[in-house]
Amino acid sequence: MNNRMFIRTFAVVCALVAAGGAGLAADERSDARAQVEFGIEVCRSGLWQEAIYRWERAVEIDRSYAAAWNNLGIAYEHEGMFDKARDAYERALDLEPNNMMIQQNYDLFREINDRINELDP
Repeated sequence: MNNRMFIRTFAVVCALVAAGGAGLAADERSDARAQVEFGIEVCRSGLWQEAIYRWERAVEIDRSYAAAWNNLGIAYEHEGMFDKARDAYERALDLEPNNMMIQQNYDLFREINDRINELDP
């Protein structure tokens, strides 16, 4: 695993934070959290497609779960789905605009993605 991937994977692992979720039933929040946690576990094993599936399930259950959106951004980026990554990061930031970890992930994504786009017009 290269240094960049280690940092990104570490960010996924650290991304498990509690989001707001007013009006969300406790069992739904618990189900979404379980999906996120399982996604983190499979991500650690390099199973990115399974992680994406789990985090997509989490945001289907709880659209306000910023950590799940952030994790999706990282996973989509890893898998080369850059438009989806941008959308996921932006959704996470809309939900938690003061979350510095999400902001850092998005800024790093934009910096790398913008450089790649400059090289490949």
